[in-house]
Amino acid sequence: MFNKRIKIKELLQSDESGYQATVMGWVRTFRNNQFIALNDGSTNNNLQVVANLGLLDEATMKRITTGACIKAVGEVIPSLGKGQKVELKASAIEILGDSDAEKFPLQPKKHSLEFLREIAHLRFRTNTFGAIFRVRHSLAFAIHKFFNDKGFVYLHTPIITASDAEGAGEMFKVTTLPLDGTAAKNDDGSINFKEDFFGRSTNLTVSGQLEGELAAMAFSDIYTFGPTFRAENSNTARHLAEFWMIEPEVAFADLEDNMNLAEEFIKYIIKYAMDHNREDLEFLAQRLEEEEKQKPQNERSEMGLLQKLDFVVNNDFERLTYTEAIDILKESNHNKKKKFQYLIEGWGVDLQSEHERYLVEKHFKKPVILTNYPKEIKAFYMRQNDDGKTVAAMDILAPGIGEIVGGSQREERMDKLTKRMKEMHIPADELDWYLDTRRFGACPHAGFGLGFERLVLFVTGMTNIRDVIPFPRYPKSASF
Repeated sequence: MFNKRIKIKELLQSDESGYQATVMGWVRTFRNNQFIALNDGSTNNNLQVVANLGLLDEATMKRITTGACIKAVGEVIPSLGKGQKVELKASAIEILGDSDAEKFPLQPKKHSLEFLREIAHLRFRTNTFGAIFRVRHSLAFAIHKFFNDKGFVYLHTPIITASDAEGAGEMFKVTTLPLDGTAAKNDDGSINFKEDFFGRSTNLTVSGQLEGELAAMAFSDIYTFGPTFRAENSNTARHLAEFWMIEPEVAFADLEDNMNLAEEFIKYIIKYAMDHNREDLEFLAQRLEEEEKQKPQNERSEMGLLQKLDFVVNNDFERLTYTEAIDILKESNHNKKKKFQYLIEGWGVDLQSEHERYLVEKHFKKPVILTNYPKEIKAFYMRQNDDGKTVAAMDILAPGIGEIVGGSQREERMDKLTKRMKEMHIPADELDWYLDTRRFGACPHAGFGLGFERLVLFVTGMTNIRDVIPFPRYPKSASF
């Protein structure tokens, strides 16, 4: 029964008519007891199903409501109406699933994104979210295609780990010990994790990088693409507690190789989405344009979504050092007129999102790659530069978002790495397995992490990160 179904996208793409077809989907509207707008999620475009008068009894017609699921069999004919080449003249319609019209929260009108977040479990059925998640799919596929075509090995790094790659400490604990205070204790009153499931303290991963480096020392080029977890209590439009990361690790590579790979990678996957999801991106561009009209003139983007994506794909990213960036920010009118929330006083400060966005949106008006950050504000594994002050790190900043990629050349010199770990109070015994990559055949290597959701934000023109992941997890929210 079901395997004869034709997807609506396929049917609408063909100019052919005069053949029998079976379609299935969800009703968007039902007009004049005759015209059904049907959608199956393969495209934002609906198929018009025409039920000639007399085909359906009254009881069936009452069941064809917004959100109901139906099967329609009939002849594909040239459409007389505007907006579609073909339509389906139904010979039989079967209700597969009823939808109570009084209770179904999605109606044939424009809903606000705030309202849709409240019913996030149903928002896939709207045009906006249909477009977003089809684009997300294409971007995910393009990631695998890019690395596969380059001969990288796809590595599944563990979700449960004992290491904290970032040294940030904001992690979700994984334990089977009782939470009522009865867990076994050590003499000093601390919890005895030897009694726990893994025999030690474990957490959900914040990054697959350290494990990725182990594999890069064998395969040369590897990448991971999986979920990561941060337990930072950050309730903003830019942060999630569970998000997806792409992390390549490349042996025999320095900072410049790393920057070149990241830039090529970003351009490739954006172009892939533009080539394969044109219709969805045009819809999202239109949505963004309407949204922009509500803003004051000085807050509107200079480019539309498709122009912006074209621009990124066809132009070199601006490359400059952290020191050069600080000088630009310090001398900017924004800083002098105290328009920044965090004023730039001098060298050594960590850049905030507002500074990153100023550089890409106001100053350079294109993506920026910042390099050579102060070592004090970066992770222990980044290669130290000869100046003794900076590390061979790089961040890629994107318009509208800020940081989208963070990476570095890794410190392959054992003495410098262990010294830095000591300075940052990172216990060497816990990472002894990681240090083996430096003991046995170390080589210059580099890698980066790209937050997938931030990339999806950029490509779709959305502004809230909770709108580009199917099931958002953030403080006080894990409901479905």
